[in-house]
Amino acid sequence: MTSPSPQPESASAGCPVAHDAVPLSGPRFHTDPLQLYRELRREHGPVAPVELPGGIPAWLVIGYRELHQVTSDPELFCRDRGQWNQWENVPQDWPLMPMVGAVAPSIHYAPTITEHRRHASVVGSALEGVDPFDLRRQSEELADRLIDAFCARGSAELVADYAVPLPVLVLARLIGMPDDGGRELAGVMTELADGGPGAVKAYMTYVDRMRELVAHKRQHPGADVASRMLADPARLSAEEAMLNLKDTTAAGFLPTADWIGNSIRLMLTDDRFAAALGGGRHSVATAMNEVLWEDTPTQILVGRWAARDTQLGGRPIRAGDMLLLGLAAANDDPVIQQALTGPGGRNGGQAAGGNSAHFAFSYGDFRCPFPAQEIAEIIARTGIEVLLDRLPDLDLSVPAQTLVRRPSAFLRGMTALPVSFTPVRASGGHP
Repeated sequence: MTSPSPQPESASAGCPVAHDAVPLSGPRFHTDPLQLYRELRREHGPVAPVELPGGIPAWLVIGYRELHQVTSDPELFCRDRGQWNQWENVPQDWPLMPMVGAVAPSIHYAPTITEHRRHASVVGSALEGVDPFDLRRQSEELADRLIDAFCARGSAELVADYAVPLPVLVLARLIGMPDDGGRELAGVMTELADGGPGAVKAYMTYVDRMRELVAHKRQHPGADVASRMLADPARLSAEEAMLNLKDTTAAGFLPTADWIGNSIRLMLTDDRFAAALGGGRHSVATAMNEVLWEDTPTQILVGRWAARDTQLGGRPIRAGDMLLLGLAAANDDPVIQQALTGPGGRNGGQAAGGNSAHFAFSYGDFRCPFPAQEIAEIIARTGIEVLLDRLPDLDLSVPAQTLVRRPSAFLRGMTALPVSFTPVRASGGHP
């Protein structure tokens, strides 16, 4: 991947690593992130200096008000990676390069708000064409097929056996892939998410499959997201359609899988949700919303870049500085927590679905599109409900304190969720 040309000396000299910068790594980001964010807030305020791999400096925005300010002002805090004042210090093989984004624009990596809105219009319209009732039907069908593969054993590892493959299989159908292609895509995307030695090859396979899908749908359109994207009057090029399909499915895959896994973990380890194991739908929605507030799958987003010198949370931000969006930390900011603990708030018990003023899907123009949020919620809720309906005596097969989180400051999910249950017969589906 070719980096943009280095910025002028005045810009590239900005945002030096502060002497008190916090390395954005280490076990506490996945063992006890909320306590760590609270300590950062006490020591640094709402905007903390952090150090990325290779000594690359950035600012982590952990204040609710400050994150709202950054995400509400795409002109001042832009998505143009070419603005970054650290390119001369970033090696070609920098491990976070995929998070910074590709050179070619898409809905997630458009450098300007005008370009973003062009892509977002096409992607949003294509996703709005998804019938929620048909989506739930297909999610139920695929959930049953996955459960059929392990229900007679009396035990399963729900991350690998269920939470990870389910959203990929559903998303593959939505974009127009046959089920066989969805099963291959599940393996490819899991390999990519693991970030191991096979990740680069997996990424290339992923891109190839998206290109093949676009070429096929140009000749044989159907009632699917890819076909609607290609038929949109705004007319994305074939390459732009491929990039948007790739980025949309990638963005929906792991967060939805972790939403399923984190919600199931909460329901199996918290006595408040014990009744839901008998199929209680109210408790499922409550647990899912609590996860978005307190255990959100996307903890930190990269990134924004300051278009000019400014101030944020009392910090001097230089033109070209990178800002990381601390979604989980902002959700835990006392400013918003105090507003939610009274009557009618998140803990006030009035709304079954819960208060949705969280940053789990980010905010502003570059937030996760509303149709995508609805699709993720239907897949996750259906997956959890079908699992609890089919296996009502589901229980952890290991002590809760031994469960391991993914070792990442950016994403929060379980590496494994082993469970046991009374064996049942398959429903008749085929995994």
